[in-house]
Amino acid sequence: MVKTIGEAAVELGIEAHVLRHWEQVGALTVRRDGNGYRVYDDTTLEQARTVLKLRRVGLSLPEVTAAMAPKKSTAQAVVRRKIAALESEVVHRQQAITFLQHTVDCRHRYLDDCPDCAHFVREA
Repeated sequence: MVKTIGEAAVELGIEAHVLRHWEQVGALTVRRDGNGYRVYDDTTLEQARTVLKLRRVGLSLPEVTAAMAPKKSTAQAVVRRKIAALESEVVHRQQAITFLQHTVDCRHRYLDDCPDCAHFVREA
């Protein structure tokens, strides 16, 4: 069953202009009918769901386009870079949580008086 851009957007939970933009930047391939209207079939909707999921896990549109490249090695390289970036972010977030938790539990009245806080502050 084919859908219009509006129907596809509703099904995906996004705005129609987002689908147009994805098509414009090459992240989504949409065929046209005889009148030039976009036609969203099951294959196109599945491709759009993939773009949406990749966007939601943090890939930029250029990364999405590369991750959906026909050449698997190209796609894998993009995804590996994103995994490394996310893992680095997790480490930084965990360090932030550790520091903040210490400030909550710290026995010193002022953070400047605490050698442990000073250590956290000096860390890169």
